[in-house]
Amino acid sequence: MTVSSSSQTPQQALAALLEHHAPTRLLHVGRSDMPAVEAFSRSHENSYVERAPAAFLTEELAGRRYDLALIADCLEYLPKQDGLQLLGGIRNLNASRVAVLVDLNACDWRMSDFFALALQVSGRFERDGQTLTLLTYDLLDYKQVPDWLNAKFWANPQMFGKYWW
Repeated sequence: MTVSSSSQTPQQALAALLEHHAPTRLLHVGRSDMPAVEAFSRSHENSYVERAPAAFLTEELAGRRYDLALIADCLEYLPKQDGLQLLGGIRNLNASRVAVLVDLNACDWRMSDFFALALQVSGRFERDGQTLTLLTYDLLDYKQVPDWLNAKFWANPQMFGKYWW
């Protein structure tokens, strides 16, 4: 899948993503502050933002659930295996929505590594020879219910949805 470069900046795309989902609990993992996160936090007083450095989550942070996890300025500095564990752990245990902003040229990740974690490309931003890619994961959009999964295709339609084994 080819995604053309966006006319937005990465911060504008993140701000739009935050406004769209309006998370009450936000986890920001990364080395540097993100202006979009700071602006969102100031304008949404009921939101709670937690910060984690570009490393494994502390036990306290790892034990919490978040509406959205933002990983930015992080994967470029971690060994790939550590990054996979961090990203997979957050996706599986901590957040049902994940956004990753990454410079693929600055790390040894390939696009297929993100696809393997069920992330999809939401935007690509180019400036001064640097390309940042925004990838997102939303559990609610991850897998659509197949059209064949209904009573019409069930062996005993009158029993569809009544019993689970």
